[in-house]
Amino acid sequence: MLIDTSTLLRTLQPSHPQRETARVAIKALTARGRDLHIVPQNLVELWVVATRPVAKNGLGLSTAEAADELMRLKSMFPLLPDTPAIHPVWESLVIQYRVSGKPAHGARLVAAMHVHGLSTILTFDRTGFSRYAGIEVLHPAAAT
Repeated sequence: MLIDTSTLLRTLQPSHPQRETARVAIKALTARGRDLHIVPQNLVELWVVATRPVAKNGLGLSTAEAADELMRLKSMFPLLPDTPAIHPVWESLVIQYRVSGKPAHGARLVAAMHVHGLSTILTFDRTGFSRYAGIEVLHPAAAT
């Protein structure tokens, strides 16, 4: 199972209303023996939001704080590698599903999932990933 960046970000936001839902879901899935994974794109997306100023919809973390979070996540979840096989799968997905704009980032996560044999994503985004055949969207609230 891949953890979406939105779910990872909620765990870093103490005052966010979805924080506990994300944390409980991750603990529950891990306790049930589910393998939770991340990919390099998760870390890039997390870095962008974590280091962006709060006034611009970011978390306002320093680069040192963001680096600590990356290390924490890599110690908690296996980091699946970027491989050359991901790009052609991504390209096929964005063409097949006529993806434009920001959702192309999600298509890349789906491409990485296909390449690494994952079929489920833990995400708060119920609609963004449901368009892709063969991908199960698991909302953190449903994981407990």
